[in-house]
Amino acid sequence: MIQRHIPATRWHVHPLRVRYQETDRMQVVFHANYVNWFEIGRTEWVRYAGIPYAAIEEQGMLLPVTELECRFVKPARYDDQIVVCTRMKEFSPLRLAFESQIRLVGETTEELLGLYAEPPGELLVEGGTRHVWVDRNFRPARLDKAAPELYALIQRAALDDNQ
Repeated sequence: MIQRHIPATRWHVHPLRVRYQETDRMQVVFHANYVNWFEIGRTEWVRYAGIPYAAIEEQGMLLPVTELECRFVKPARYDDQIVVCTRMKEFSPLRLAFESQIRLVGETTEELLGLYAEPPGELLVEGGTRHVWVDRNFRPARLDKAAPELYALIQRAALDDNQ
């Protein structure tokens, strides 16, 4: 099976503000929260592509994480304005991989939401996740066979991000 390596060029950007409960006593974001933010980024990438994540699950498809990579550069702190930057790195009928960055921005608004050639702000954390398509019984499933319309939509969104 051929794995498609996408020459990812555009990032989907989703703004957030660091909440107090996401920090430790030093008001530094607890490391596990970055994983949650990566998940928000993937979910919002899928929504931006035109598919609510719930619709994927309604079609009987699940997308569990099989690998997680996270490199910490600088900490985010309480009340910081950040953006979660996400782009698809690889896809095939069986697997997906996303690249993620968490970046510090100044005062931000919803206007930052969208696609960018270069993500705004200062890099805080970078990494990514790999996923495999499975059915409701957690058996590997080829998306192009189990949900061909969904596969075409994700494929189109991934390729559109690179134009």
